[in-house]
Amino acid sequence: MPSKPFYITTPLYYVNAKPHIGHAYTNILCDTFARYHRFRGEEVFFLTGTDEHGTKIEKAAREQNKEPRQYADEMAPHFKDLWKLLGIEYDYFIRTTDEGHKKAVGNILRDLEARGEIYKASYKGWYCTPCESFWTKLQLVEGKCPDCKRDVQELSEDNYFFKMSKYQKWLIDYIKSHPDFIKPEIRKNEILGFLREPLEDLCITRPRSRLAWGIDYPTSKEHIVYVWFDALINYVSAVGYTTEDKRFKTYWPADVHMVGKDILRQHAVYWPCMLKACGIEMPKTVIAHGWWTMSGAKVSKSRGNIVDPVELCKKYSVDAFRYFLLHEVTVGLDGAFSEDLLAERYTTDLANDLGNLWFRLVSMLDKYFGGKIPDHSAKAFPKESIQDLLKKVTDAMSQYDPRTALTAIFEVVTLLNQKIEEKKPWVLAKDASKKGELGDTLAFLAEWIAHIAVLLLFLTPVTAKEILKRLGLKSDWILKKENEFLTPFLKPGMTMERGSALFPRLDEEKIAS
Repeated sequence: MPSKPFYITTPLYYVNAKPHIGHAYTNILCDTFARYHRFRGEEVFFLTGTDEHGTKIEKAAREQNKEPRQYADEMAPHFKDLWKLLGIEYDYFIRTTDEGHKKAVGNILRDLEARGEIYKASYKGWYCTPCESFWTKLQLVEGKCPDCKRDVQELSEDNYFFKMSKYQKWLIDYIKSHPDFIKPEIRKNEILGFLREPLEDLCITRPRSRLAWGIDYPTSKEHIVYVWFDALINYVSAVGYTTEDKRFKTYWPADVHMVGKDILRQHAVYWPCMLKACGIEMPKTVIAHGWWTMSGAKVSKSRGNIVDPVELCKKYSVDAFRYFLLHEVTVGLDGAFSEDLLAERYTTDLANDLGNLWFRLVSMLDKYFGGKIPDHSAKAFPKESIQDLLKKVTDAMSQYDPRTALTAIFEVVTLLNQKIEEKKPWVLAKDASKKGELGDTLAFLAEWIAHIAVLLLFLTPVTAKEILKRLGLKSDWILKKENEFLTPFLKPGMTMERGSALFPRLDEEKIAS
């Protein structure tokens, strides 16, 4: 029986502003893992999309004198355009305004009502508009929202509630008995700490009189579905829950929900309780990555310190931007963004190390062997070392750790540059008796670059494909068996194309602008 496809999701992004570095980081992470699993010969379903309901969207639309639907239709393409620029190879882009999604939300709510999991009650609490969340007075911090620290308003209204509190003990036990359910460990401990306090039932509607923009509550014309209850359902509605049973059974459960740490509670508390109440199997892993900060503050729309990924890609290239985000921080921890640091990584790691290694190799092959792979002995293929690198990379990727994978690869790049200095091929070329050693040295370097390029296919895909093209090798690699990788890729007489610089020198005036 074939294995279940690897199913990975990003959160849905609010369309109240254009995408920024935080959105780009999440999608680049998911794209990297999706590419890796395709590389290993697995079928992959990679879901991303936009969250288009709720107070924030309605407010943003009104500020532009537009209807919310018109506003959402204009904003959603900004996200698709960025994913196209970044080379994000998603399989499905869902919008919470899609009819299929709205149908699934209604089906789930009717089912939960039938199961006795929902009740109507009068509620009085403190409401945070930016977070679209109710809080008790005890939960407030100095009279403000405990999450975003902004002002709240006291509201009293009739709403529908999901009996989330009844699942508190089950959820604690589930998290403790499934160590991979929440990653990293620090985030799992945060959720367990949160669950030490009594869990409130979840208010899952808003009165239509206060919020008109959202999915209709199926059994009340006076209510709209709470945006978070609506949005979380996308992970099952996108794969056919309640609408396409065969499709749902093919893809669910999700292997990875990738989220920012600020929305972990919704994904690690609300969502599993909702699934449990519906009788749906749990997703395998929820990974909470950190924030990108500038001068110690989170990069966010509300703070106004947005980093534009489009401009960064224009200045440095998509792969340089991708490399920086993947290499600069371990998944789960915060990363400090600095354009100066991005420029430094571009120059040192990419241009001077990888780019220069390529340039030196092809220059020497041009000069000494007419641009062709020379005859060489079997010892020119470093099988054991390549096997060791493959293990380091695959072990890291299986742990959702692209930083360690990139570090291992670029450590080899550094060693190869050192190898050139040690062997001094330009000296070997002057001695006719050393021609065999010269051929072995350059073939050794070429094989390493070819194998490194294959491993970069899911990390820096544009550069990897360019190197493989110049080597005359395929770029549609599928590695099901290790032995396929542990063989020479290059044969004597194959021609290498020099091409332009992989990472051209930065234009200082352009960078400063």
